[in-house]
Amino acid sequence: MPSRLLPVPDGLEGVRLDQALAKMLGFSRTFAAEVVETGGVLLDGRPAGKSDRVSGGSIVDVTWTDRQEPTIVPIAVPDLGIVYDDDEIVVVDKPSGVAAHPSVGWEGPTVVGALAAGGYRIATTGAAERQGVVHRLDVGTSGLMVVAKSERAYTALKRAFKEREVEKIYHAVVQGHPDPLAGTIDAPLGRHATHSWKFAVTPDGKDSVTHYETLEAFPGASLLEIHLETGRTHQIRVHMAAHRHPCVGDPLYGGDPTLSARLGLTRQWLHAHRLAFAHPASGEWVAFTSDYPADLAHALEVLRGD
Repeated sequence: MPSRLLPVPDGLEGVRLDQALAKMLGFSRTFAAEVVETGGVLLDGRPAGKSDRVSGGSIVDVTWTDRQEPTIVPIAVPDLGIVYDDDEIVVVDKPSGVAAHPSVGWEGPTVVGALAAGGYRIATTGAAERQGVVHRLDVGTSGLMVVAKSERAYTALKRAFKEREVEKIYHAVVQGHPDPLAGTIDAPLGRHATHSWKFAVTPDGKDSVTHYETLEAFPGASLLEIHLETGRTHQIRVHMAAHRHPCVGDPLYGGDPTLSARLGLTRQWLHAHRLAFAHPASGEWVAFTSDYPADLAHALEVLRGD
């Protein structure tokens, strides 16, 4: 197994450990975080966490197992909708079953792979497998994503998402009826203590804020409009489950499989319905909307028939 013993440059003073490793060793941020989480890093002789801050002159002892980094494979996705396209950005309507970008263990289609297959040139900034990607949707979530085509757009959009200057509106069908019918869930999110592929509300997690409003109520379920203030992994799914109203069709976070089967759902009822932001070139506020795909629309019809 490769290993390195090296000092932290003064220029990385105060930087998170995973970020520092990525810069010093050329790792992707994801791989650097994995190396730390699996106990592969000692900072000045002590085990360290990925969010620990480094100091100039500190000694980092790193041991890791080489792996094949994911790469972008051009695979056409006929159902991928192109909502908007110019020299700076492309806005897509992502179908369920498509990942935003390649990752270890995922062998299915991706948004960036589909764009490559369609001849789109996207920004080269970022990890090789995430070029142009400034935000993500879960594989099982459909709806709107923006991908940067120019380096200027990548920088501007990454900053806008970080500074919460992007409007992200989702529609979700959840089990039961939230009380109150509209509200805010402000609860930090982090990795689940015992399931590495899940996330959970945890005291030392990242700041996470979800606003919701009930649009329509059915027997045993509700259609919500959700405004994300932050954009954590699985945020809506985890927050609604913690609120005791998991997304319909989401067994990972407590969804009832019987209800999913009755509605004909094979994934969570969650759709990125509206996306709006300042255009990275003109500064003009642009907004896009996406209709429900057929499986989600059918589930609503069944619920309304009840």
